[in-house]
Amino acid sequence: MTGRPDTLTTDVLVIGGGPAATWAAISATEAGARVILVDKGYCGTSGATAAGGNNLWLIPPGPRREESVRDREKAAGRITDADWMFRVLATAWDRVDQLAAWGYPFPAGPDGRPMRSSLQGPEYMRRMRRKVHRSGVRILDHHPALELTVDDDGVVDGAAGIARQQGGRPWQVTAGAVVLATGGTAFLSGTFGTNVDTGDGLLMAAEHGAALSGMEFSTAYALAPEWGTHTKGRMLQWGSFFDEHGQPLPTQLGLGGRQDAQAQLAHGRRVFARLDRAPAHIHQTMRDAQPNYFLPLDKAGIDPFTTAYPVRMVHEGSVRGTGGLRLTGPDCATTVPGLYAAGDAATRELITGSRSGGGSHNGSWAIASGTFAGRGAAEFSRRRTTRAARAGAESPLTVRTRKGAPTVDEVVRAAQQHVLPPLRSYLKTAERLGESAAALETVWRDIADGLAPVAARDTYKVRQAVALVAAARWVTAASLARAETRGLHRREDIPDTDARFDHRILVGGLDEVWTAPDPVAPRLVSEAVA
Repeated sequence: MTGRPDTLTTDVLVIGGGPAATWAAISATEAGARVILVDKGYCGTSGATAAGGNNLWLIPPGPRREESVRDREKAAGRITDADWMFRVLATAWDRVDQLAAWGYPFPAGPDGRPMRSSLQGPEYMRRMRRKVHRSGVRILDHHPALELTVDDDGVVDGAAGIARQQGGRPWQVTAGAVVLATGGTAFLSGTFGTNVDTGDGLLMAAEHGAALSGMEFSTAYALAPEWGTHTKGRMLQWGSFFDEHGQPLPTQLGLGGRQDAQAQLAHGRRVFARLDRAPAHIHQTMRDAQPNYFLPLDKAGIDPFTTAYPVRMVHEGSVRGTGGLRLTGPDCATTVPGLYAAGDAATRELITGSRSGGGSHNGSWAIASGTFAGRGAAEFSRRRTTRAARAGAESPLTVRTRKGAPTVDEVVRAAQQHVLPPLRSYLKTAERLGESAAALETVWRDIADGLAPVAARDTYKVRQAVALVAAARWVTAASLARAETRGLHRREDIPDTDARFDHRILVGGLDEVWTAPDPVAPRLVSEAVA
C-alpha cells in the first residue's frame, strides 16, 4: 500500500478497544504518558465483553484469596504461576473499587452491600470509554492497525494501519511503546461479539519474532441454541441434557454437564437441553442476569425451563481459551522490546493453566493485565527518546495482494476447516493434527505472495485472513507438541495426563513454525508468598 499517511506521535499507543485496551490506556495516562488508542471497531462497543458482559474473579483480601488460588491451580494442570494469580486478584479488587467510584451501578445484595462479581457489558464499556476520553486519550475509532513498526534496533516504535471510514486512508502512529490488546481469535465462527477477534495482534507481534504460549489450549467451545450464537452458557449449570429420542444423557451435575454434552455433539449426535434444575424462584433472576441467552428461545416460543431445545457447539478459540503472546515480566512485556500485551492477546496460562479462561478469570485478567501493560509501556516510553513521525513519508504498510491469488473468503474457509470442526479441535489425534498441519502449510505457501486484491478500505480483511491461517498453524503445532491430555487439550489417542508435560509450551514462527518448552517453570502457591 502506498500513499502519504496521516502521521501522529505519542508516548504510548494502545491497539484495541475492549476492557484490556481501555484499562491500559487509563493506566498509561495515570503514569503521565500521552496516549493514543486505535480500534478496529468503535471503542466500547466492539468485542465479546461489550456484547455480553463479564463475571469477575474477585476475592477479598484474606484467607479466601489463597484458597481460591490453591483450588484453581489444582484444576488448571499445575502450569500456573501463583505470583501472577495473587497480583491479578489484588489489582482487580482495587480497580473494581475505582470503577464503582467512577459511577458503575453495582447492584446491592439483601444486606445492602454492593455485589461486584459481574459486570453488564454495555454499561461497563460505555463507562470505560467515557473514562478513557476524560483521561485525555485520543481515540481513533474504525482505525485497524495492520502492522507494527520498529526502529533500527528492532524495538517497536509504533504501528501503521488504515482509516476504514475514510476510504482506507493510511495512518501511522510513532510511539515510545505499544500495547497490544487486540483480543484473541475465534476464527470468525460467529460466536457472539467476536467478529473483531481474528488474531491480528498475534500476527503483528509474530512478524517481529514474538513467542506465544498456551495455543494448544485455544480450542474452547461453548453451547448455544442450534439457531443462535449466544454462548454465555452459565445458565446451563441448571440444565439437563437429552438425546434426540428424549432419553436423558448421563452427565455431571452443574457446569460439568456441558462437557459431557459436547462429547456427544463432537461425534455428530444431536443433544437437547432443558433448564429444569433451576428452582422456580430464580427463573426471573436468571433472565435478568443473561437476557441475551433467553431472547432467541423466547422468539422461538420455547420455555427453556419446561421444554428441551437443541444445542450446538460454537468455537470460541482463544477468546474463551488460554493462548496468546508470551509475557516476560510483571509489566506484561512480550519477547519483542517495546511491545506489551494485555487481555486475550496475552497468554492466560499464568492464571488459568490448561483450563478455560472464559468468564470470571478472563474478566479480572483484562482489568489487571491492562493495568500492568499500560503502566509498563508508560515507563518504557519514559526511558526512551521517541523519534517524531516523518510527515510526507510514504506509508510503511506492505499488505500484499496479487491477481489470481486466493480470495479472503477462500483463505478464511481454508483455515476454518482445520479449526472449527470439533474433531479437529475439541477432540484431537496425531493423525488428524498431522493432516491439518500439512494442509495449513500448503495454504500458507499459497498466500505467501499475497491474496486477491480488495478495496483499500477492506485491506484489514486480508490481514485477518493471514492471521487466521497463522493462528491455526500455531494451534496445530502446539497440539502436536503436547503429547498428552490436559485441560482443554484433549488427545483421543493419548487420553492420560503425563507429568513430563508439567510445563508450558511455546510456539512461534511464520514461514517455519517452531515449538519449545517454556524455560520458566510453573510457580505453584506452595512456593509463593502472597
